[in-house]
Amino acid sequence: MRAGDPVAALRGVSLRVTKQRIAVLEVLRNRPHAALEHIRDEVREKLGSVSAQAVYDVLAALVGAGLVRRLELPGSRARFELRTDDHDHVACRECGAVADVERVDLPRAEENGYRIDAAEVTYWGACPSCLSAPPTKEEQ
Repeated sequence: MRAGDPVAALRGVSLRVTKQRIAVLEVLRNRPHAALEHIRDEVREKLGSVSAQAVYDVLAALVGAGLVRRLELPGSRARFELRTDDHDHVACRECGAVADVERVDLPRAEENGYRIDAAEVTYWGACPSCLSAPPTKEEQ
């Protein structure tokens, strides 16, 4: 989102400026990799009564316009982020935390006749919080 300005971002892709769209973009600015439920709850805090379907419709429009990226990790519900450039993710198997990782290198699939138009890489492991947490009774 350009300089953090949701109104300019919406106008830049010819989307109508609405309070719901602004609220969703503001939530994603402060909470990258948020799931629909988290976005809905925070939008409701800002605006009052807003249905999950209304938030989903806003997200669909923002994804379609290229302002928001939908991230689908195996075994997890969809998450959304403002960062739409090529980058990868690291995900915690314990708590589900997700963070951005800069892309280091692209495979040379084009040398084998492939044309790459998208890539999504997710590294799985444990986040710093889970690594520093004391072991649970099941782990002892």
